Amino acid sequence: MSRWYSAILLDVDISNKFDVTFIYQIILICSMTTRINPKAVKAGGSLNIFEKYLTLWVFVCIIVGIVLGRSFPNMAETLDAMSVYNVSIPIAICLFFMMYPIMVKIDFSQAVQAAKTPKPVVLTLVINWLIKPFTMVVFAQFFLGYLFAPLLSATELIRGSEVTLANSYIAGCILLGIAPCTAMVLMWGYLSYSNQGHTLVMVAVNSLAMLFLYAPLGKWLLSANNLVVPWQTIVFSVLIYVGLPLAVGISSRYWIFKHKGKDWFERQFLHYLSPISVTALLLTLVLLFAFKGELIVNNPLHILLIAIPLFIQTNFIFFIAYVAGLKLNLTYEDAAPAALIGASNHFEVAIATAVMLFGLNSGAALATVVGVLIEVPVMLMLVEFCKKTAYWFPRNPEKATLLDPRCIDSLH
Repeated sequence: MSRWYSAILLDVDISNKFDVTFIYQIILICSMTTRINPKAVKAGGSLNIFEKYLTLWVFVCIIVGIVLGRSFPNMAETLDAMSVYNVSIPIAICLFFMMYPIMVKIDFSQAVQAAKTPKPVVLTLVINWLIKPFTMVVFAQFFLGYLFAPLLSATELIRGSEVTLANSYIAGCILLGIAPCTAMVLMWGYLSYSNQGHTLVMVAVNSLAMLFLYAPLGKWLLSANNLVVPWQTIVFSVLIYVGLPLAVGISSRYWIFKHKGKDWFERQFLHYLSPISVTALLLTLVLLFAFKGELIVNNPLHILLIAIPLFIQTNFIFFIAYVAGLKLNLTYEDAAPAALIGASNHFEVAIATAVMLFGLNSGAALATVVGVLIEVPVMLMLVEFCKKTAYWFPRNPEKATLLDPRCIDSLH
């Protein structure tokens, strides 16, 4: 871009007021905003007001939930009574409407493109399923099970068993660690000038991988951390909270594309669907905090204690994936989304599974909600880090949906 400015300035008479004004206007226009690449895959977009201020909404939910919990102390017992096989029917409905909009947006046909770009795909799978779950266990055990254990020695009753708060919080962290992001990562890839084609591939691959790997990995890691989880329960939870919305999302997307068209799906259907997902998530968060309000009021420090290992884990995984992408000589447009996918969590799935396994008023469910609390600010910080260090990598800006202003001149 600087070469372009210089070429113009060579032909400009600085004493000519019109020429100077013209150049000023050109520079101003070129520096105002980035441009969309019409040739690139379109996926994700700028954060809407809910996503941009998600941390604020979580704090609002904490306050509303605490007020409701104090006003209606028997709410948890009433909802638990409306259950089948430990599944709260009202919460299951909320969580379905929270998950379905995520699944229906995913273009699973992109999964077949994985073989064409094997290195970033393999990197993301290795990070998400062979590294991230185990580092989460290490950080959660060290901070919550060892360093902060004296502050978390109180117990709670989960499905008839006494469990320390430390172990309950560790369980929530584990459920976050084994749930790779398949929703907001589309936003992170878009905002970091990344390859959204690769991001879509990994969203599809991870959604399918979760269906088969989440239950056995969760059962193994939770059992290894002295938390007894019936195999049937965790499989049932994955089928309900991942499998059902996944199946309905794929089938309804196919039907809508066939009978209404892609344009109607993107302009009309998603427009009306998004508020449903937001409402379901907010309602679930309010209920979670309504049942844990007493704990938060008496021990606000617990939120900070849970956030510390989650914050460290997010940054640690990001830098492992980012450096690995550098060593593999990936282009920035492929390396950035690979690292951002590994760093972020699918907190919707984690919340749903924690509620199913341990109950809506459990410490495990609370820990997954802390993941929501720190997700947006931490990921936005990492997006900015990616943009500032993009020059470390080879560049291929034609892959990016949102063009990096520093690379626009290389496309011409």
